[in-house]
Amino acid sequence: MASNNTLWSRAPGKFWQVLVAALVICAGLATYFGMDGMADSSLATAGEPVCEWETVGSYNHDADAFTQGLVWHDQRLFESTGQYGHSTLREVELETGKVIRKIDLNERFFGEGIAILNDRVFQVTWRENRAFQYDLETFEKQKKFKYPGEGWGLTHDGTSLILSDGTPVIRFLDPETFEEQKRITVTSDRGLIKNLNELEYVDGAIFANIWQTGIIVRFDANSGTVLNWIDTRDILGPRVAPGVMNGIAWIEERQSFLLTGKNWPLLFEVKVDCPH
Repeated sequence: MASNNTLWSRAPGKFWQVLVAALVICAGLATYFGMDGMADSSLATAGEPVCEWETVGSYNHDADAFTQGLVWHDQRLFESTGQYGHSTLREVELETGKVIRKIDLNERFFGEGIAILNDRVFQVTWRENRAFQYDLETFEKQKKFKYPGEGWGLTHDGTSLILSDGTPVIRFLDPETFEEQKRITVTSDRGLIKNLNELEYVDGAIFANIWQTGIIVRFDANSGTVLNWIDTRDILGPRVAPGVMNGIAWIEERQSFLLTGKNWPLLFEVKVDCPH
């Protein structure tokens, strides 16, 4: 393969500058729209309404935590972290960011999303085709499951576990066996939505972080149809974080969300108002 310098020398500079700029723009758009759904990445021309949001609180967060899953359950915060050799399941004190207790995954597993259903914690892994079930109060491992494909985000609707794998497809799984029950495909008016990551089910809709962006998409849990967009790309303000947003948890009693990211030093509490 020719070197970059050789390639640049074979054509006028202006042509290559335009070509590179076009590729950069296309790559940015393709981050969260499938190739059939190219559109303006600002969401200004989105067919679906864009939600308003405001930050109502911020809390310390372990900057060493490569956040992959976030759940608020029974007045307590639970988190899953990733990276080989550093993946954990932990309970965290919201007000201080202090880790109350945690367990480490075997170094061959890359921790991903978590969900809590019927006093059991379920945790999926990235490429290892394995999921684990833990006792909520002790974190004692109770069961392990196999499933095809990658594991990214995890939530539940009170009956089924709901799994993302980075594609536009969302799978609904039996929590007793991890067998697939059904699947939906997430689609906007401009095409398929890919890179769906961390998930949170709220009142018949699923909120999903879109990997490598500060965009959250809200879609119908039955059809996969996109309902709204939430643009939180400026939530950090002037602060700089080493990782992307990933982590969304619903606090029912406060009607608010907790949002954070990979290795972020802060966790934000946010109120969201989505038009219908």
